[in-house]
Amino acid sequence: MSYITSPVELWAGSGLDEVQTVIRSVYKHVLGNPHVMDSERLVSAESQLCDRSMTVREFVRAVAKSEFYRSRYFESCAPYRFVELNFIHLLGRAPQDQREVSEHIVRCVAEGYDAEIDSYIDSDEYQAAFGENIVPYNRGTSSAANPKQVGYNRMFALDRGPAQVDSSVQASQLVYAVATNSSTAIKASTNTVIGSGTEKRFKIVVSGSKFDTSRRVSATEYIVSASKMTPQIQRINRTSGKIVSITEII
Repeated sequence: MSYITSPVELWAGSGLDEVQTVIRSVYKHVLGNPHVMDSERLVSAESQLCDRSMTVREFVRAVAKSEFYRSRYFESCAPYRFVELNFIHLLGRAPQDQREVSEHIVRCVAEGYDAEIDSYIDSDEYQAAFGENIVPYNRGTSSAANPKQVGYNRMFALDRGPAQVDSSVQASQLVYAVATNSSTAIKASTNTVIGSGTEKRFKIVVSGSKFDTSRRVSATEYIVSASKMTPQIQRINRTSGKIVSITEII
């Protein structure tokens, strides 16, 4: 696993070695299993954690708002990828449905990056799962974190083993499954290379979509290639359209 899989907690009596374990665990899980250079470490925040003037929750917030995180996951990734990684990095699970994803994309656009990060860390779910002094970890294989069965497969689609570094994948891994509320197949990628003449195509049916005119249409269909799926769905979400179905064109 590329993420932390069991609770790592900072106790009142924890020594320096235990604090360093917490710091390494936060970097590993929240930053997506990267190699962190000394110059990229949050020295001030680490110091505050060591002297207990900062909780683990606030250290997680500092890491998630760092230039390291922002540049790799907000500025370099597709919006859907950014949100799905925020879920696993900060809540330890995959998004459950389209409503969750859309809510966070809208918040990020309307309120900004910091508000998006805060919405996970200040949530009741975060507090119940991790409190003030437990490092977020992979809860995606537990029923408590997955009220829907599809959550298990989606978690495995995001976590592909100990060698995985999240910043190496910039496209969403769940956009189709979440948009259609369908299960996620766990298999090695066999998709045709993007840009080839046989790239897969999909039909997206949307209701209530409002674009460049004042009239509201009852239903609209879009035919898009696999490589154009994410930007098209992003555009639909920005215009308050509701995705009815996404089907592959055979």
